[in-house]
Amino acid sequence: MCALGFHVPSYVHHSAAAGYDCIWLDLEHRLIGEQEVQNLLLHCHLADIDCMVRPTTLEKTRLYRYLEDGATGLMIPHVSTPEKAAMLVDAVKFPPLGDRGLDGAGFDANYYLNDVDDYVRDANQETFLVVQIETQQAVENADAIASIEGVDAMFVGPGDLGMRHRLHASNVSADEGMEIVAAAAKKHNTAWGCPAFNVEQMKKLHGMGARLLAHGGDFMAMKDMLDEYVQHYDEVLDNETSGADS
Repeated sequence: MCALGFHVPSYVHHSAAAGYDCIWLDLEHRLIGEQEVQNLLLHCHLADIDCMVRPTTLEKTRLYRYLEDGATGLMIPHVSTPEKAAMLVDAVKFPPLGDRGLDGAGFDANYYLNDVDDYVRDANQETFLVVQIETQQAVENADAIASIEGVDAMFVGPGDLGMRHRLHASNVSADEGMEIVAAAAKKHNTAWGCPAFNVEQMKKLHGMGARLLAHGGDFMAMKDMLDEYVQHYDEVLDNETSGADS
């Protein structure tokens, strides 16, 4: 999957055309209006690409509203206990897994055109819940979190784990955390993943069993593009200066 933090519908279609399976829509660290989010989710369906929303809230009704608006899954930051993971399952899964409220008139139910029982069954099967493992407590509870039915994947946050380890607020490094999470995921047949910043890291994570891999995004792509283009200017201007001096 690739990351998106701005309202850029064209990015959705370019990502799908490039071959990505999913867009990670980050609302935790980026500001996108609710109607803009709805618009992006519609574009994801038009482009036939999944969308995983990282929301700003734990409010139950707001969480499953994203699913009603067309999100394929949710990724919740800082889930450090099995109790919190179970609470999230209760919020975003229909019975018998959870206690999500039924409307049936949302985009995900084809605006009440789909059979309600089929909709409930398909929603539980086809939407996913990802919990982020970002603290020492979360790593220590990884086995218990992975064992909860309805938790579809764990996603390691290397930035938070690494920062806490460097500040001596945690005894667990990012690499150690990934190894523990990978073992717990394998034991309970739960998916897991992590951001991958280069090909070598992606190969390593894939070899450890990670299948939820995030590589690429709008923010870094823009930065890398501008850095590259400035080098083109530098090359032209340096040649011009050299020619003038000769």
